[in-house]
Amino acid sequence: MIILIFFILHWYLSLFAQTFFLHRYAAHQMFTMNQFWEKVFYILTWLFQGSSFLSPKAYGVMHRLHHAYADTENDPHSPKYSKNLFDMMWKTLTVYSSILDNTANVSGKFTKDVTYWRSFETFAGSWAVRILWGIFYFIFYWQFATSWWMFLLLPIHFLMGPIHGAIINWYAHKIGYINFKVSDTAKNLLPIDILMMGEGYHNNHHKFGGRANFGIKWHELDPTYPIIYLLNACHVIHLKKDNDLKYM
Repeated sequence: MIILIFFILHWYLSLFAQTFFLHRYAAHQMFTMNQFWEKVFYILTWLFQGSSFLSPKAYGVMHRLHHAYADTENDPHSPKYSKNLFDMMWKTLTVYSSILDNTANVSGKFTKDVTYWRSFETFAGSWAVRILWGIFYFIFYWQFATSWWMFLLLPIHFLMGPIHGAIINWYAHKIGYINFKVSDTAKNLLPIDILMMGEGYHNNHHKFGGRANFGIKWHELDPTYPIIYLLNACHVIHLKKDNDLKYM
């Protein structure tokens, strides 16, 4: 039971960090926050993602490229130009690494105002720190696992962030339903997206890229948006005035 609780917590905390801080803040700047809170969420993103910590800078730039070139040869992760899921993940890693290392030839419009805490990203993204996280996961499982099959969950802990991204980037361009006709293959995975905290409403998001609430229809619950709304009400963040779209 302890292992399953730990796995579920890691799944959703990592997912929240990715959708709230990396996606909606770093990539799309749907809301603003001061430098203090930005650093707080940087640290929380590292704590929540652990060994699979993703750079807000590299993630933000790469995701902007995805929106600009969705389902074309210049898309960092399109199923249309990958043989399978793992091929797409490798291509994504290659593009992500080149952005992180400043070797990618990226237009300034994609890097403008992207958040970047250089010293912290160097620390959090180092192999030494990632390995320490991996050792922590293993020791935790060694201490609390009650069956051998639980150890099969460890690789998911190691790669939690990339796995979340791959689920959306692959499956949300292949299966699901659409609310809006867009210029790419983005689809909504689930009518109630409790598994991906709103990220599964990919078609909605590609239609309204600046909207903080990814749900559109009455049944499309975006679990992340009430948290955003609360943080805005508490003046931790400041939502931009682009969230007045009425439910269909």
